Amino acid sequence: MQQRPCPKPENGPKPENVADQQLSILEWLPPNLRDYAVLARLDRPIGTWLLLVPCWWGMALVQGGLDPLTGVLFAIGAIAMRGAGCTVNDLADKKFDALVERTRNRPLAAGRIGTIEALLFIGVQSLVGLLVLLWMPRPAQLVALASIPLIIAYPFMKRITHWPQAFLGLTFNWGIFVGHAAMAGGLGWPPLVLYAGGIAWTLGYDTIYAHQDKEDDIRVGVRSLALRLGGATRDWLWIFYGTSLAFIIWAGALAGLSWPFYPAMLAPAAHMVWQIRSLSIDDRENCLRLFRANRHTGLLVLAALALGHL
Repeated sequence: MQQRPCPKPENGPKPENVADQQLSILEWLPPNLRDYAVLARLDRPIGTWLLLVPCWWGMALVQGGLDPLTGVLFAIGAIAMRGAGCTVNDLADKKFDALVERTRNRPLAAGRIGTIEALLFIGVQSLVGLLVLLWMPRPAQLVALASIPLIIAYPFMKRITHWPQAFLGLTFNWGIFVGHAAMAGGLGWPPLVLYAGGIAWTLGYDTIYAHQDKEDDIRVGVRSLALRLGGATRDWLWIFYGTSLAFIIWAGALAGLSWPFYPAMLAPAAHMVWQIRSLSIDDRENCLRLFRANRHTGLLVLAALALGHL
């Protein structure tokens, strides 16, 4: 997708072309609303996909679990809660974001949206998520509410650990539990093992993503696995992605999936291998492209899970 600057009011100075802004699908919005859309990352749907796909994985573990209506509800909820999470993250990081090339033009970091407006926006998005949750069965509601501490804690992890990617994995893959509980009325070993596979997958793709910001992260004093692993990243990706595949396959076996699941898992495995072999950790565009490609990885796993019920 072509990257474009985030526009400012017509009578102001021309905005800088900052890499974090990708506005082509939002140009029809008035500038003030456009800033809220950017704050919710509506111009960058990859994060929503990476939050949504684990919900569908959890559904797909259950025989007949891929109910279209429930899947759509999860999509609406993912858009709303990802937007709320990004707004919380930007509130926590606005001083850091102002110092980082890729993020300095975000609405909060640039001062185009204030703290009060951002808090109100979080409330609106959370209300949408709550309305979606009210349509879910009670077990799914309870499981979803249990993720709130993770959502609150994650934005602060980069200040205290080189493993914020692990906390992102804990948070983004919680939807496996919610999706499974919505379809099965509870949890068990298969979704727990699948959750471990999702965390390992996140460790891989978000480490790739973090390599975009490593120079700025050093300068402003925040941490990431990209900094911790450095030139050893490719070797660790083999571990992260290999572990992910092993746990996903184990979860399928525990769920009693049929034989088509196993050869179908060769597709996401090949996609992960392609990512590792294609990675250039000092090329920001390469890292962003490979990170975004994980939408396809997740959907390939989903297809394999679905085929396991044939």
